[in-house]
Amino acid sequence: QVQLVESGGGLVQPGGSLRLSCAASGISFSIYHMAWFRQAPGKQRELVASITNSGSTNYADSVKGRFTISRDNAKRVVYLQMNSLKPEDTAVYYCKANFVTNVYWGQGTQVTVSS
Repeated sequence: QVQLVESGGGLVQPGGSLRLSCAASGISFSIYHMAWFRQAPGKQRELVASITNSGSTNYADSVKGRFTISRDNAKRVVYLQMNSLKPEDTAVYYCKANFVTNVYWGQGTQVTVSS
């Protein structure tokens, strides 16, 4: 059974930091491309950052220079370090794993940026 379990969300003040984690089980983690998406109320789900199985990364323009995606294949975890958070970063953050036609999603973790 494939599971992607996100953690690390919460309430943070503007300018603060959070680190999200996504722990994977049931897949050969190292061959999967991983990504973080987010969905704010009333908006479509959007790509935040991605990391390929070889470690290449890609970021949405809105988070470049503030967020960093990384992975630890030994621990089967992908991270999203979020710095200089803004109220517009408030959303549910989802982890995604894909390889060829296999696509899996986590259940999401809420991030709220507010004073």
